[in-house]
Amino acid sequence: MRRLNVLLADNHPIFAEGLQAVLSRSDAGKFAYHVLGVAHTATQALDWLRHEQIDVLLTDLNLPETDNLKVLPSVKKTCAQTRVLVMTLFDDPRMVKAAFKAGADGYMLKSGSQAELLQAIEQVMDGFTYLGKGISLDKSYPVSQVANQGLPDKQFAGKYGLTRREIEIMQHIGRALSNKEIAEQLFISDQTVSVHRKNIMRKLRVNNTASLIKIAFEHHLV
Repeated sequence: MRRLNVLLADNHPIFAEGLQAVLSRSDAGKFAYHVLGVAHTATQALDWLRHEQIDVLLTDLNLPETDNLKVLPSVKKTCAQTRVLVMTLFDDPRMVKAAFKAGADGYMLKSGSQAELLQAIEQVMDGFTYLGKGISLDKSYPVSQVANQGLPDKQFAGKYGLTRREIEIMQHIGRALSNKEIAEQLFISDQTVSVHRKNIMRKLRVNNTASLIKIAFEHHLV
């Protein structure tokens, strides 16, 4: 069983201690966990990352001294191999999008269970993106707003051989719409949407919807 070095970044001691206890006694799943320490500010977290080999960073977004969203790119620049799982109380879709754009590999709520936490860590360590339970992205803006964007990032579309229709479907996927909802918006069948979704995943070399959503954010499709 591989042992992961974990850094916690949270300014609430009781929560951090509880999280440390959960990980230290976990004997399920594919990893064993060694919590190297707890950072109470973003500056402390970066200092840990510069001096220690950290496999996964579990971080809140509400840390003292600075906006943690501004620190996430520095985390990735300092330690590209470190996986970042955001654990927070904020379920605002704008915050979720901003975190992924800034470099987060996963996003879950602090109200999640121990089982979900272990699942999230395993997914981000396997190179996937994790979108936590209870998080819904904003679906309130009209489809016309998406359509009026035209074909965003033509270089991105060309690089992966995505068609105009596939880009359009990715825009809807980025809004966390189901195949049925996308079909209703585009006046096509569920089966057609499913085929497009599978083709997009194949071209982008991902195998889950959360990864597609993250890519959609990164390339300003939503």
